[in-house]
Amino acid sequence: MHIHKFEFGYFQENTYILWDDTCECVIIDPGNTNTSEDIELFDFIEKMKLKPLRLLLTHGHIDHIAGNDAVFTRYGLLPEVHQEDLFLIQAHELTAKMYGIPCVPSPLPQKFLKEGDIIKFGNSELYCLHTPGHSPGSITYYCPKENFAIVGDVLFYESIGRTDLPKGDFETLKQSIQKKIIHTSS
Repeated sequence: MHIHKFEFGYFQENTYILWDDTCECVIIDPGNTNTSEDIELFDFIEKMKLKPLRLLLTHGHIDHIAGNDAVFTRYGLLPEVHQEDLFLIQAHELTAKMYGIPCVPSPLPQKFLKEGDIIKFGNSELYCLHTPGHSPGSITYYCPKENFAIVGDVLFYESIGRTDLPKGDFETLKQSIQKKIIHTSS
């Protein structure tokens, strides 16, 4: 599997494109916030001749959903997220106003992800692990075949995600890391 990472937006959020030799791909956490970032994302997809099949979210915080509308407009993909984070997508405009940043409203998901779901594209599979704590609906996408995970803001280099945002919880995050991420990767 191939992975390309972009850093987008006001919060320098990581957006990922994952694909394999079939050129089918998934977009994870589109944080693109302006036309030049949209162009960077779409130009990469087109240059690589990729076919986007799904728009996946690790969670619903503003920095991870800023580009949802641009991706929907370009490819017709609605975001997929855990049901517990729907309230964050619904509050997107209010959150942007609170931070004093512009925003385009996100389309709402019609499909919700849960623990154990398998995301298939091309010859690849990602397993959904529900890893709450940073947000109640945080999802980690794990690829057992290649032993990597896209964790959103559950983990950072030498740190863990914030738990002081609405419905974040330190003990829950700690349990998610210990029982889901560490246990799964070992």
